[in-house]
Amino acid sequence: MNTSDPLSSSPTTKEMSSAQTEVQLVPDETIVEVSDAQRKEGLMRFFFDVLETLVISLLLFAGVNLISARIRVEGFSMEPTFHNGELVIVNKLAYRFSLPQRGDVVIFHYPRNPQEEFIKRVIGLPGEQISVRNGKVFINGQELEEPYITSPPNYTLEAIVPDGTVYVLGDNRNNSSDSHNWGSLPLDMIIGKAVFVYWPPSNIGVVKHYDLQVKEKTASAAQE
Repeated sequence: MNTSDPLSSSPTTKEMSSAQTEVQLVPDETIVEVSDAQRKEGLMRFFFDVLETLVISLLLFAGVNLISARIRVEGFSMEPTFHNGELVIVNKLAYRFSLPQRGDVVIFHYPRNPQEEFIKRVIGLPGEQISVRNGKVFINGQELEEPYITSPPNYTLEAIVPDGTVYVLGDNRNNSSDSHNWGSLPLDMIIGKAVFVYWPPSNIGVVKHYDLQVKEKTASAAQE
């Protein structure tokens, strides 16, 4: 005779609660099949996103190159303003609607070899008389104050700046190939204006502009 209690085989309330809890902890699993069409659509979207990024990057690069250039200073002709190996940003639009000003630092194609690029400072403007004597530069007879030069020039010269040109000199006057060697610089050979040094980090900064305006001789002064 079976003397066991038939109710003893039924799960208790505690066991049922545990079982329910275990069932609730089992997450629902949903299988989503990706069709070939959806896969192709995703790949195409990725491809066009990459292509769009490349096109935008190329347009930005072309735009930056259109309005600016980057040059490396080679040599010591512009000491102490610029040093050998410095990297400089050039504004190519600076003279699109205006002429260079006295004191501007310009980058240009070397007239005797246009494949080379030089960096010098504008000293004389069209129609002006340039004189160098006794270690000083004179514009139309007026002495030019130059706080940026390495040392006074040890040469003498007299020149008239022709129309359509400017007179350029290196800040390191006695170690520079410039207008005192090969004459005035044609305006159409100027690439742009030096505006910013971006390498090395210790020299990063805007290129300082010196206002080198000189006064014209008055009639009374010319007679003296």
